[in-house]
Amino acid sequence: MSGIYEGRMGQAPESASWPDARIPDLLGIELPILLAPMAGVVGAPMAAAVAAAGGLGALPCALLSEEQMRQELAAVRRSTSRPINMNFFCHRPASFDSGRESAWRRQLMPYYTELGLDPGMAIPASNIAPFDGAACDLLAELKPGVVSFHFGLPTRDLLDRVKASGAKILSSATTVDEARWLEDNGCDAIIAQGLEAGGHRGMFLSRDVATQAGTMALVPQMVDAVKLPVIAAGGIADSRGIAASFALGASAVQIGTAFLLCPEARTASLHRRAIKTVRDNQTVVTTVFSGRPARAIVNRATRELRPLPDEAPAFPLAGNALAPLRAKMESLQSDDFTPLWAGQGAPLARELPAGELIRLLATETLARIGR
Repeated sequence: MSGIYEGRMGQAPESASWPDARIPDLLGIELPILLAPMAGVVGAPMAAAVAAAGGLGALPCALLSEEQMRQELAAVRRSTSRPINMNFFCHRPASFDSGRESAWRRQLMPYYTELGLDPGMAIPASNIAPFDGAACDLLAELKPGVVSFHFGLPTRDLLDRVKASGAKILSSATTVDEARWLEDNGCDAIIAQGLEAGGHRGMFLSRDVATQAGTMALVPQMVDAVKLPVIAAGGIADSRGIAASFALGASAVQIGTAFLLCPEARTASLHRRAIKTVRDNQTVVTTVFSGRPARAIVNRATRELRPLPDEAPAFPLAGNALAPLRAKMESLQSDDFTPLWAGQGAPLARELPAGELIRLLATETLARIGR
């Protein structure tokens, strides 16, 4: 690589240069910048690139089999030995509700008919298993260095086993109450997920999306409420957002949407197209695609089915009946029924290699805050 990264800028700025070094010191990384573990988009190439550049790379594991987790981490380890965050969901398994499922299928029936699909067709049932003992066994073997959770924490016995493997524990909080709960139940640092964030809300003590706070309001209140270091997340896509997060008291930032256009990202072509054209008012928190609140780019599904339909089955079952519609429209190069996960900072995303983007964010931020 040539140009601005030669010489001094060829190295990631050291943690001592930052206003708060607690997260780099805790996690064994150089930069207080974490890659968000975006399931389906982030894999070994991006995780390795971010880690090699000094940030914390991430592997989203909620949708992976045990063998896939092994393969992904092995691929990372061929590039770097630095700590990697393996991320898991710890939701309660969904209970099938035949009444709700029938109501949801009735809601979707006109679309099946429009697209020439049989409304009564058999749909393969898929589910997402929460973190369990088998995952604990795998972590004891793989020792990634950092393990993070979404939707709270696993049971205490499972969490103790993860800690025994030597991993530092992170989890997302969307309210001050959730942050206090995470501090009381074994976290080492807390991710403050503002309402601007893309993908699934990490909320676990509340179901009311209307009460969720944005990053600007959430971070300082969370910093005041807990002793653990707080990692700001949501709407942060450039040096202005990172500098603002430190001014609010955060010890680090977690960034996701800004990486969706990186060449290492497994972002589908339809998703990339949407990111490149999205505007500030074109994302919405919706339960349409999974049954759980998540921020995505507005499309036909969210407009016509309403962002938060009462009929949507519980997480993650809502996506089952949508799958045939999604497949049909994607074959026609349409994203009408595709979950286009993205945060409100999506228009700030840049098409740069992930490692280059991490270093650029760090250098620009340090220049902005006068370090």
